[in-house]
Formats: sequence, C-alpha cells, structure tokens
Amino acid sequence: MSGGWTIGRLAGIDLRLHFTFPLIVALGALQWGTAHGLQGALFGGFLMLALFACVALHELGHALTARHYGIATREILLFPLGGVAFLARPARRPAEVLWIALAGPAVNVVIAVALAIVIGVAPAALPGEAAGLFRASASGPSFGTFLHWLLGANLSLVLFNLLPAFPMDGGRVLRALLAFRFGWLRGTRWAAAIGQGMAVAGGVFALLSGQLLLALLCAFVFFGAGQERTHAEARHVLESLRLADAYNRHALVLAPGDRLSRVVQYLLTSYQPDFAVIDRAGVFAGVVTRERALGVAATRADDPPVLEFLETNVPRLETSLSLAGAQEALADAGATCGAVVEHGRFLGLVSQQDLAEAIGIAAAVGAGREEGGGRVAA
Repeated sequence: MSGGWTIGRLAGIDLRLHFTFPLIVALGALQWGTAHGLQGALFGGFLMLALFACVALHELGHALTARHYGIATREILLFPLGGVAFLARPARRPAEVLWIALAGPAVNVVIAVALAIVIGVAPAALPGEAAGLFRASASGPSFGTFLHWLLGANLSLVLFNLLPAFPMDGGRVLRALLAFRFGWLRGTRWAAAIGQGMAVAGGVFALLSGQLLLALLCAFVFFGAGQERTHAEARHVLESLRLADAYNRHALVLAPGDRLSRVVQYLLTSYQPDFAVIDRAGVFAGVVTRERALGVAATRADDPPVLEFLETNVPRLETSLSLAGAQEALADAGATCGAVVEHGRFLGLVSQQDLAEAIGIAAAVGAGREEGGGRVAA
C-alpha cells in the first residue's frame, strides 16, 4: 500500500492515489477504445475516474462515521482494486464496526438512487451497461450511457461490498454480528474462514473460466481475510497484557540541562529512539524524539539545550492499562511514544515499537491464542 500521490483533501482527510492507479484508467480506456476508437478511449478513462470518485465517497462514508465514534482517519487511498480508509485505531465495539462498515455501501445506495431519479429508471432495474464494469457498451459514448453505466456501477459496488468476506464491508458486518454473540476473536476467525472459503471457490471458478481479473480479486480477498484474523489475534494479545509488562524500565534519560550533543551521542550508541527528560526531583518534563533531534541538528549549527526542542504533549499512560488501550491512546494522540506512570509517578516510556515487540514475544510463547488465555509477561 506504500507509494503514491496526495491529490487533495476530503473533509480534512488526505486523498491519495496509489502509484498503480493509472492502470485502472488505462484498462477502461483500452476496453472502450477498442470498441469506439479514440473517443471511446477518452470516454472509458473518464468512466473509471467517475467510478473511483464514487469509491472515494464510499470511503469517506466510512471515515465520517468513524469520526462520529471519535476515531480519526489518517488518509483515504485509492488503488486499482478499490479504496481503503486508514483509521487511526480500530473501532472498540461491534456496534461501531457494524455502522462504520455499512456507511460505505449506504453512500453508493444514495448515489444510485439519485442517478435513477435523474434518468428515470427504477433503482431495482440494473442497466445492461453494468453487466461488466470494464466491457464497453454497444451504444457508444454518450451522456445517457455515462449515467446508466455509473448507476449500474454503484449498484454493483453495493452488492460486491456486502459479500460476507474480508476485506469487503460485508465481511466486517458478518464479523460484527458474530462478535455480538461469540466475542471479537472467535467472530473474526469464523468470518475470516468464511471469506477465505468463498475466495477459494471463486478463484477456482475464475481460473477454470479464464477470468484472470476475478482470480486476482479472489486472491486479494483470501489474503485480506487472513490479515484480518492476524490483526484480531494480535489485538487479543494486546488486551491480555498490561502496560506494566511491556514498558522500557532501563531507558536512557536526559536532564533539563543536557544539550543536543548528548542526544546525538545516545542515538549513536543505543537503539533507543526517544528519551524522557527528568528533572532532579524525578518529575517528568517531556520527551525528545529522534525525529525532532535530527531535525534540529540539520538546521542549527549550535548545541541547544534539550528544553528548546522538548515535546511536552506526551500521553500519560497508567501501568494498569492494557497494551491495546495503550496502543489506542497513542493513536488517538498521534504520538509515537507515551509516558508510563503509576499514580502520577513516572516510570518509563513505551513506544509503538515496544508494543509491536510485545506482540511478537507473546505470540511466540502462545499468549492470547485462545479466548480466556492467561496473562504472559513480556
């Protein structure tokens, strides 16, 4: 998912195109251009852009519903197989997941109804142009063809996204419904298994019938479902451990009088990326991060004290907090690390890297693999 261009913002959220996105525009241009020449090629490319404008609005529906539940969206990314809204943290409750998942298809329903009203067709009547989103219509390029095709495309997006398979919205709806009854981890495992079964069946059919694009999509669904299961198991590990088990007790610290040169020395001689600044009374003053220190070193020739580039807006995290709670707190604050405290007393720092390492250690010894599993110190 890495790589691409930021093309604008929707409701304060970055909208990005993956570097492979032009392939889908080229495919539309090729299909329509083969049937209708240069005019058809331009029309086909424009159809793909219109389709992905609808996909962007679909993802915006997810993002705005997540915002309603206090969950920020880092960015919306469009790539040839669809779009993804990257949430800052996962939803906490099945009801939140359910409504966030349904919000995307609901946007396409609204678009389809609006188009149906404009062109005077019943929403239930699927236009012939939508029988294949990449097959050119015999009627050729026209405004009427554009409206009919886009109506069919939005209805197809609704039906496709509501298939009960990850990473489509229908898989998330199924997971949420199962989680109400069986718990998050078991619900995710069952939903992932159903989605992978559908992907295997669809992939075999696609290969036997020579539909390579469908086979690629089925592979995407298969691996997406496995990734969702892995994320759920990792989250269960995080929920089964306390922050007291994972923070760095032996971290190097700085004093308010230390200077940039001391930070650089620590960066060169340790693997630690962030350093707490503690005064003589043991009071936590803030954090000097690797990024901030290197930025100062690149722009200043002197040796300023750390108090000049100290970050003070650092989340305070109690040791009783679960690692899942700590991860969400860091995501909500947009922070890479937090101060671990016990009844207000500073104990150390915990970073996203520490949490990732805790997941790996706990998974290696089998922690959190089954619901109700015991607590394992990391």
